[in-house]
Amino acid sequence: MKNIIVFIALMATSFVFAQSKKPTYEIKGDLIQGTFYHENGEIQQRGLYNKEGKLHGEWKSFNAKGEKVAVGNYENGKKSGKWFFWDGNTLSEVDYTNNNIAGIKTHENNSNVAVNFINN
Repeated sequence: MKNIIVFIALMATSFVFAQSKKPTYEIKGDLIQGTFYHENGEIQQRGLYNKEGKLHGEWKSFNAKGEKVAVGNYENGKKSGKWFFWDGNTLSEVDYTNNNIAGIKTHENNSNVAVNFINN
């Protein structure tokens, strides 16, 4: 528990200088959810940390307008599985294995994959 508190304090200190709204942390079972903000108050990132203070579980990133720009999962601090990145009309699907990129697919906004995923 002491490691978690130290980690959160360090993370909070690093983000305070770049933000007008301070990060928030909430205990969610055995995990801690961190939420970080853009200067305009919109959520910049939201995700979970495990009890060792490593990124764990789903993380989402948003632009200053509040639009989702990335979503993916961490397992004990390492990227895993499918990550999705939005850039204008393009959705990039990046597969991670052992924290390394295993493959990349690109979908245009008019494809069923992109439209259905964006609306969720």
